This record gives sequence, C-alpha cells and structure tokens, in this order.
Amino acid sequence: MAVQNYKDLVAWQKAMELVVEIYQTTAASPNGERYGLTNQVRRAAVSIPSNIAEGQGRGPSQDFVRFLCVARGSLQEVDTQIILATRLGYLPQDDCDRLSERIIEPAKIINGLIRSIPT
Repeated sequence: MAVQNYKDLVAWQKAMELVVEIYQTTAASPNGERYGLTNQVRRAAVSIPSNIAEGQGRGPSQDFVRFLCVARGSLQEVDTQIILATRLGYLPQDDCDRLSERIIEPAKIINGLIRSIPT
C-alpha cells in the first residue's frame, strides 16, 4: 500500500514526537538563552518533520530523497545542539542522553526511506 499522506510515515510521526519532547525539555532553559541555543534547537527539530512532509508531497523521487537528507542533517544538528546545551550547563546529562537516544529511531527510519527510493 502506497503512502497517501505524510502523516502516515512513521519517520514523520517519530520526528513529531521528538519535536514535542524537545520543546518540553527546553521549556526550563535559562531566560537569557530563549533566543539563542534554545531557539536554534527548536527550529532544527521542527525542520525534521517539516522536511519529511514537504519531500513526501513531491512524490517518490529524488526530490523526496533530498528532503529526507535535509531532515537527517537536522537530526544531527539537534543532537549537536543538545550536547552543546549540556556542556554549557543548560541541560542535565540525563536529558541529553534521553534525547540523543530518541534521535536514533527516526534516523534509522529516514535512512531506510532513502535507501528504498530508486535513484
């Protein structure tokens, strides 16, 4: 059965769950950091499901692969920013570990989608 809607993609669903978790976790960020690293990690997180949705809307093509690659890059960006926030003392290590672990599943699913689309 072909995917009719981006909302049916497990990669999109998992990415949306990650965004919600990022927002919830960063809600306690220092006020002075609201428009710095906190904003940046949130924007990068939002771009993951957004790129999956936009790419799926373009159909099973190289365009979709390109958007999936951008989403995968945003996952790595989020992971880097989480690590940085932890090193700066804005995020506890256990939150960093939990969020980094949550990034793995959507990354694997996105990689599988990329491999499944003929080039």
